[in-house]
Amino acid sequence: MDAPNSIRASSLGELFDCPARWEAKNIRKLRLPVSAAAQLGTAVHAGTALFDQSRLDGSPLTVDDCAGALVDALQNPSAEVDWEDTSPAEAERLAMPLHKLYCETIAPKQDYAAVEATCESLTFTDIGLTLTGTVDRVRRTSSGLGIADIKTGKSAVAADGTVKTQGHAAQLAVYEILAGQALGCAIDAPAQIIGLQVAKTDKGRRAAIGEIPSARNILLDEAGEPGLLRHAANMLHSGNFYGNARSQLCNAKLY
Repeated sequence: MDAPNSIRASSLGELFDCPARWEAKNIRKLRLPVSAAAQLGTAVHAGTALFDQSRLDGSPLTVDDCAGALVDALQNPSAEVDWEDTSPAEAERLAMPLHKLYCETIAPKQDYAAVEATCESLTFTDIGLTLTGTVDRVRRTSSGLGIADIKTGKSAVAADGTVKTQGHAAQLAVYEILAGQALGCAIDAPAQIIGLQVAKTDKGRRAAIGEIPSARNILLDEAGEPGLLRHAANMLHSGNFYGNARSQLCNAKLY
């Protein structure tokens, strides 16, 4: 099998977490069903994207109007879902308040320039690597444009309101580059993680924003030291997809 030279931005973090798992999923196409937690996140993305896009288009929809997209993503998923010990109905009960929380507390603070901005491809000819992907949001700030990415999960936001940003820098750095390519302008403001804490109660449910400044710096070569993009290209071209036994996401079923 020929070595690939293209990688989706959303999978870059997984490539560095466990190259063997990334290769199994993205090259050998060995797939497990999507987890219930991941599908919940997909549903929240669908509802909030419709809400933000309607405002960007000048024809704002209500929170309830946009909730239909969330429900549809849970009831009619595009991939097989392992609902484990939950169900689409239970996932809806968890996701719907998060959708409302985002629309009422996060969205009004943001000035979006683009929602779900897609970059078909961006090629780095010197390392033989092509990036593709879709950026959740591009926002306007006093210091220029910046990206924002929504993350849902049971540990997305700590009790003190701190958003979990660890492990997301590489992915957001690629999104910055892709957003700049898609919009034809510089992305200079710090990247944002919009954390949405999944919980069964209002008390446990939280929404907050964390920042990652200068994320792109880790991607590019500097002072003779290879950046993460070069490391990614080397793995793809060499086929050296080594395993990481310490990865919490690895599963023997993939190999």
